[in-house]
Amino acid sequence: MSNTGMNMRGKITFYEEKNFQGRSYECMNDCSDMSSYQSRSQSCRVESGCFMVYDRNNYMGNQYFMRRGEYSDCMSMMGMRDCIKSCRMIPMHRGQYRMKIYEKENFGGQSHEMMEDCDNVMDRYRMNECQSCNVMDGHWLMYEQPQFRGKMMYMRPGEYRNFRDMGMSGQRFMSMRRITDSC
Repeated sequence: MSNTGMNMRGKITFYEEKNFQGRSYECMNDCSDMSSYQSRSQSCRVESGCFMVYDRNNYMGNQYFMRRGEYSDCMSMMGMRDCIKSCRMIPMHRGQYRMKIYEKENFGGQSHEMMEDCDNVMDRYRMNECQSCNVMDGHWLMYEQPQFRGKMMYMRPGEYRNFRDMGMSGQRFMSMRRITDSC
């Protein structure tokens, strides 16, 4: 069984209203369009695992990382402009983490292979920005600002030649963090 195949199932329950009120929808895997289950989702409980939630359908728009806990008002707690429209379960990963980051699109410019969190790309690698990457092992969060702040993007194993193609136009990433089993 592969490292990413050792998944612990996650469970998240979405509620139409703040403070866990209104109709609920229980989810244990990816959901690209929650409108077929609820008119909106404004609060949720993560009972197990980790999830990314998105403010647009099809895993687009602003992304928010959610670990076990209660989120009574997603809009104000996370600064969401709209309610949750789609979600993706993050598989549990055991093993090493490896990602190669590139300064330019299409794997151009400086490159560095990472196996640990990086709180500031500029300070550690003297790179002005990260415009593409290859995630070889593990699941990562990339942040637009140093110190794991600002908008984030979930990266699972694969090649990412151009972040603009992923709906992240003008986005530059300055810090990266592994998603570990401590969710």
